[in-house]
Amino acid sequence: MIKITDSIYINESEVKESFIRSSGPGGQHVNKVATAVQLRFNAKYSGNISAKVYKRLRAIAGSKLTEDGNLIIVSREHRSQSQNRRVALDKLISLLQQAAKKQKHRTPTRPSQASVEKRLRNKRLQSEKKKSRRNIDPSAD
Repeated sequence: MIKITDSIYINESEVKESFIRSSGPGGQHVNKVATAVQLRFNAKYSGNISAKVYKRLRAIAGSKLTEDGNLIIVSREHRSQSQNRRVALDKLISLLQQAAKKQKHRTPTRPSQASVEKRLRNKRLQSEKKKSRRNIDPSAD
């Protein structure tokens, strides 16, 4: 069992792990050895992920979440497979922890009457200052 939060655990069998060849520099090693790790976790049909958490996960994960609910995490930062496994699992856990957090309700505020009046007064003063800098049109009389 992988602990996400105090109330959310996911079974290790739900996380499918595959190893792929990494890209980038590394010469012969990178062409021969599958060090990059790809984790697949079906968040949509997991019994341990609630609908609310899944909805927040959809908003957070972006392109990492497929249409059918698979969360795909890829790690290819390190040269060793074991380090990439650890990093990919940490990414999965942090993403799910982020989705499990409830966002604090924001109460919208309004500017006070005094601040509105101050802003309008400053705008009027700025406008008058700029008007006084204009060239005087002699044909206006």
